[in-house]
Amino acid sequence: METGKDKVSRISISMPEALLEGLDLMVAKRGFESRSQAICDMISHQINEYNQQQGSTVMTGTVNLVYNHSTPGLTKKLHDLQYEYIDEVISNLNVNLTHTNTLSIILVQGPADRLNMIADKMTTLRGVVHGRLLLNSYLIPPIHPLPKA
Repeated sequence: METGKDKVSRISISMPEALLEGLDLMVAKRGFESRSQAICDMISHQINEYNQQQGSTVMTGTVNLVYNHSTPGLTKKLHDLQYEYIDEVISNLNVNLTHTNTLSIILVQGPADRLNMIADKMTTLRGVVHGRLLLNSYLIPPIHPLPKA
C-alpha cells in the first residue's frame, strides 16, 4: 500500500467484464475507496505470499497458539523453544481463555523458512489445540541479538 511519501505510478489493465463486476462488488462491500486501492491491497497480499515462499526473505509475523496449559511439560517446552530461538522471538503475550486453555501470541522476525520451522516445532507439540504462523513483509526496527555464550 502506498504511504504519503511513495511515488505513484499509473498502469492500465484489461480484464473480462465478469471479473470487473466482481471487483466492483468487492470494492463496494469491503469499503475500499477505489478500484486502485483494492487492487493495490490484492497485489500486496500476493507479494507477501510470494515472499513467504522465498526461504531467505526476512519477514515479521506472529505464531498464534491456543494450548492446554494443563498438559504436563507443555508450557516449559514452549518457553524453551522461545529461548532457543531468541534471535527470532521478539516478544510474547499470553492470555488465559479458560481454566485449561491459553492463547499465546508470539512476535517473530527472521528468514521465512526459519520462522516456519520454529512455528512447526511449536504447533506440533502435544497439547497445542490450534496453531498458525502469520507472516508479513514489513519489518520491525532491528534489535541487537544477544552475544553468544
